Amino acid sequence: MGWLNRIKTNPKMRSFLLFLAVLGPGIITGSVDNDAGGITTYSVAGASYGYRLLWTLIPSFVLLVVVQEMNARMGIVTGKGLADLIRENFGVKITTFIFLGLVAADIGNTATEFAGVAGSLQIFGVSKYLSVPCVAVGVWLLVTKGNYRTAERIFLFFSVCLLSYIISALLARPDWAEVGRGFIKPEMHYDIKYLSMVLGIIGTTVAPWMQFYMQSAVIEKRIKVEDYRYEFWDVIVGCTATVVVAFFIMVACAATLNKNGLVIGEAKDAAVALKPFAGVLASQVFAFGLFIASVFSAAILPLATAFYVCEAFGFEAGINKKITEAPQFYALFGFIMTVAVLIILIPGAPLIAISLWSQVLNAMLLPVVLISMIRMVNNHRIMGDRVNNKFQNAVGWSSTVVLILLTAILIFDTAGKAFGH
Repeated sequence: MGWLNRIKTNPKMRSFLLFLAVLGPGIITGSVDNDAGGITTYSVAGASYGYRLLWTLIPSFVLLVVVQEMNARMGIVTGKGLADLIRENFGVKITTFIFLGLVAADIGNTATEFAGVAGSLQIFGVSKYLSVPCVAVGVWLLVTKGNYRTAERIFLFFSVCLLSYIISALLARPDWAEVGRGFIKPEMHYDIKYLSMVLGIIGTTVAPWMQFYMQSAVIEKRIKVEDYRYEFWDVIVGCTATVVVAFFIMVACAATLNKNGLVIGEAKDAAVALKPFAGVLASQVFAFGLFIASVFSAAILPLATAFYVCEAFGFEAGINKKITEAPQFYALFGFIMTVAVLIILIPGAPLIAISLWSQVLNAMLLPVVLISMIRMVNNHRIMGDRVNNKFQNAVGWSSTVVLILLTAILIFDTAGKAFGH
């Protein structure tokens, strides 16, 4: 056992082992950001604008790091979830308003994830009437029969699988000189479609439910204040992985679809369209990534919703609890899953309309959540001496302003599409 003693007495090795123990919430939350909606956004951006929008991933990364770090810090310092803190500091009425909207949006978002499951497996010849119920049952068993540690390990494995998009991009044989120019040389055009896409890429990195899940995951893992620096690096790794995946999705679609003038409407279209230009393997790997991302998010979305609703209203919540110990938590989780699955299985269900309006609800609620977060994380009564510094506040408030602008554009754009204008 001499090697074990050497590890215990080596400060660097001890720090690394502590980091591995803390690892999880940041990587999982960041990776779930690349859900079916996110993959669609990146695919359409690459297909429509080639490499010219790669630069948007830099501000996206900064925004994601700042917001996720604030969540992690609040959870570690207070030991309370974001929903709990909002109720305590802003009252039950505002909390109820936020959560009614979030539950409605998350049902739509979860339905969109199951649509991603159905679409990705249809490429492999599997009917949605088989794939969607099977995935739903698998997710239910994982959450109800497993525990937080088991679920976290599976979610971390899913996060690694999302790196499969690197393969699709390499098989597409991109022009790396053009990729470099697109990444480091910002290009702005003041037409509504281009501006909406820029804001969409930045905005898709932050969703309201992600903030609640991140904070709840930190608490569920029981990370202590003295371990904060390890959780900070967990956030950095998660955000980096998120942007890397987004980068290679955009590169794959730019090198094939944009180069050949193809227009797509969703991520499934990108997987199909890649086949004649980058080969069967690139197409199948892209579809596999979409499947993993959709299953991943189909599990996390209703889980996050059940977490923050139960936190806000004082019910027991957590994967480590049995159904009898947290009946409201599991009932809400099951309700969201069931409704989402039924929506997908309805023949001719208006999936595009559901997706659009769930995004509108997310966009309307996001600034409210961010403003609440920034106010609380700067409150010495709540955070002690671990309030934001000037840089964090500058990024936080400026990002909030940008996202409010995104909200306005998204609402008007979506309303126009919904009413046929």
